[in-house]
Amino acid sequence: MKILITGGCGFKGTVLIEKLLEDGHEILNIDNRWFGNYLDDHPRLKNIKCDIRDMKVDYFYGVERIIHLANIANDPAVDLNPVMSWEVNVLAGQRLAENAIKSGVKQIIYASSGSVYGIKDEEKVTEELDLVPISVYNKTKMVAERVFLSYSDRVQIHCIRPATVCGLSKRMRLDVSVNLLTFQALRNKKITVFGGSQTRPNIHIDDMIRVYEHFLRNFEIKSGFFNAGFENISILDIAKLIKSKIDCEIEVKPSNDPRSYRLDSSKLMSTGFEPFKGISDAIDEIINAYKKGLLEDKEEFYTVKWMKKNQFK
Repeated sequence: MKILITGGCGFKGTVLIEKLLEDGHEILNIDNRWFGNYLDDHPRLKNIKCDIRDMKVDYFYGVERIIHLANIANDPAVDLNPVMSWEVNVLAGQRLAENAIKSGVKQIIYASSGSVYGIKDEEKVTEELDLVPISVYNKTKMVAERVFLSYSDRVQIHCIRPATVCGLSKRMRLDVSVNLLTFQALRNKKITVFGGSQTRPNIHIDDMIRVYEHFLRNFEIKSGFFNAGFENISILDIAKLIKSKIDCEIEVKPSNDPRSYRLDSSKLMSTGFEPFKGISDAIDEIINAYKKGLLEDKEEFYTVKWMKKNQFK
């Protein structure tokens, strides 16, 4: 089938597109390439360099499904320009939905965020709990979800709320917890943990890609919200797991970041999805890539640092 991907040059998108091409799909990728393009040429891949705020309705013709990944991601990046972040994360999504419906698209899979729940004390944070977003980023994701679901009578809408994604990608991110701490241990033989008691949910990037494939295959699943996270673990425990694999020290410093939340993904698993990989696998894969000289420390692998240097000079 023909699938339109937004943000396909990103951390998740790069891995997703490679997998969907392996599956035999035709891919149209829309990305502004702020962080470069690590995708290889392929006869069934069309890459268009474009800001999603400027997408033309022509791009949607013949498209059967959409996976909408493009956004200004994480709290510090959004805070660099909140107005632009509302435009990209919300208004562009509304225009995407309108153009999709005009063009006969049958399904939109939206990459939201597990952080929309805010700070929760519940052991099981399910889709039925109230959303209490505490940052501008969280708020843009929550509002975008509501915008997309408002079209569910005309197009199938699946809003995925992922945990923090870990693991390898050609367009790597070294500023997410597991990846960041593992790379610190490898390069510096020292991990710096701020706070440490905060619990965060995690998902391996390969399982994240499998979630998107799952919804493509199971189009009939009722429109709605779906958590996608399978390991709720403290930042300090992540560091200790890394230390068990890499000879390093752990330094704990105070933190003013109160975010602590878990995800319960029973709803997703009730649709037939099962995770195959976890944090330990991601750590092992990063270690192996580093030892083979396949993992570089590039500026574009740090979202906020790169945006400050190149987008908000």
